[in-house]
Amino acid sequence: MTEILVQNPADGDVLPGKSVVDHPAWPVLKAAVEEIRPWQSKDGSIDFEAEGAPARSAVTAVLDRIVSAVQELSPLLPHDAEYLRAAAADLRRWAEAGYTTPDFLDSLLAFQPAAQRRDGLQHLVVFPMYTQNGNPDRNLEAVVLRVVWPDWLADLERTRFDNPLFLGITFEDFTAGYDTNSAVLFPETIAVREAPERFTWGGIFCDREAARFRRVSEAAVETLSLDLPGDIRDLLRDQQRCQQAFVLWDMVHDRTHSHGDLPFDPFMIKQRQPFWMYGLEELRCDLTAFREAVKLEAEGFVQARDVQYTVILDRMFRFPVTGDRVRNYDGLGGQLLFAYLHQHDVVRWTDNKLSIDWERAPQVTNELCAEIEQLYRDGIDRPKIVHWFAAYDLVSRYLAPHPGSVWAKGPDALDLSQPPRKLVDDVLPDEFPLSLFYEALAKKLRDVIASTKGITARNAA
Repeated sequence: MTEILVQNPADGDVLPGKSVVDHPAWPVLKAAVEEIRPWQSKDGSIDFEAEGAPARSAVTAVLDRIVSAVQELSPLLPHDAEYLRAAAADLRRWAEAGYTTPDFLDSLLAFQPAAQRRDGLQHLVVFPMYTQNGNPDRNLEAVVLRVVWPDWLADLERTRFDNPLFLGITFEDFTAGYDTNSAVLFPETIAVREAPERFTWGGIFCDREAARFRRVSEAAVETLSLDLPGDIRDLLRDQQRCQQAFVLWDMVHDRTHSHGDLPFDPFMIKQRQPFWMYGLEELRCDLTAFREAVKLEAEGFVQARDVQYTVILDRMFRFPVTGDRVRNYDGLGGQLLFAYLHQHDVVRWTDNKLSIDWERAPQVTNELCAEIEQLYRDGIDRPKIVHWFAAYDLVSRYLAPHPGSVWAKGPDALDLSQPPRKLVDDVLPDEFPLSLFYEALAKKLRDVIASTKGITARNAA
């Protein structure tokens, strides 16, 4: 029987508690959620007039099993008692409303996992939600997760990388929406009647990131005949060590979105911009994590060297060849990093073998970070369109644009009388196509990348 630590709300002591997934109510809850999911529409409602729709009484019987299971599991999670009560109430309210578009705002507001960041603490999450890079529909999902918050990470967050909303997490078990490529749990994905004034947490599954990284990197290393130093080979064999690297990477990356010389909406959520702008923002955050890891390594943090390895290998091998080519901003960032290192002689592809100069990699990678940061600083004094073109120029210095691109022809080729958001329509879906190197690598890694769907630490081998 697996044991974790849970907090007794009566006296504040930490007592051993049974794992949620080992409790008989968990498989009941999971099965009931899976039964409801196929009945739901894209917005989470259930259309009882649709062909093959279930009887309302049948849905309610299943929903009752979900509520009962949540109540049975609640004593294992005293720190989530308020949330689980609210979740049960929201489930009942959904039924009383006739299974229209669900509204779980009350339970979302009650769920405050970042307020108790305690290594090993479990949470049970039941929400109607879409899963980023997974299921686009707001289906009901149930997830059991565990917090990753070692003392060294807590000290860094408290003293250097203040990020009170960040939550490192791992999977214990999940329903079908997470049997996908999704590696995040974000509150903005949850079905609510109105968005809260502010979100108070955001979780990233470092076990999925680590397992996916290990499998794809090992395949890429073999395919490219890359001779790795022993330390990196040891890293690729060690799931726990990779998880520690990713949770540090994620914490600094997430924080960077709101630090630096930034536009007013650093996440660019409310803006319609060319996708290379999103690509540069995500890469800026990753390269900032890399730069901070170089500093931390010099101070003796053993996880920091691993962050440097994971940023370079994951960005260069997995990002560019994962997903489709339609405005793939993460893929673009990976292509840019590879091209920059290649053109500065840190990466060499010779005799069908890849080599990496690991001694020079930190310096040159930080130089790319500095170029992007200078772009951001200069952008404060530029009009939006001028800034977009400056960013396009930066990317196209290292990556060849599509030969049919209007943007590549410069401002004279665009109708600048249109508002900026309309000019985004002139961006090609694949504005910066894969190079010959990546076209070949994509074919070699296609099956391996597909095999990482739904991966966790438990099925990583």
